[in-house]
Amino acid sequence: MDALEAIRKRRSVRKFTGQAIPKADLETIVDAGRWAASGSNRQLWDFIVVTKRETIVEFVPAAPWIVQAGAVIALVLDPVTRWWVEDGAAAIQNMLLASTALGYGSCWVEGDALPREEQFKALLGVPPEKRLMALIPVGVPAEWPQREKKPLEQVIHWEKF
Repeated sequence: MDALEAIRKRRSVRKFTGQAIPKADLETIVDAGRWAASGSNRQLWDFIVVTKRETIVEFVPAAPWIVQAGAVIALVLDPVTRWWVEDGAAAIQNMLLASTALGYGSCWVEGDALPREEQFKALLGVPPEKRLMALIPVGVPAEWPQREKKPLEQVIHWEKF
């Protein structure tokens, strides 16, 4: 699947079959995150790939459906630069697109994970000075959402708003 097709097909998948994901595919997904743009090329991220079901179950307070994922990727960042959020967002988008290109569903779980950041950092052994930005559940989709996007004509502006 080419990049533009992956962009058009990507959706937030929240229903998975529970099937395991091959290690090589998970490495490909994380590698896509590693190749993201990074402010001043600092690359202040780490990726924790969780495949053990007993650990994935611990993420249920952030998203009950997460237990069906084949893996969860936790994105950890060092907030020493003012661009750490943008760097993390770029890495997440790359991983979401890579997941789609490989035929997997994924979802960006941040809003319900951040209130539990300290709990999840302790679970994963993340150093206190680092931030756990998001959880990315990845899995074989049980269904692929079909949400429509606004038409281009409705959102594009030329020269001025």
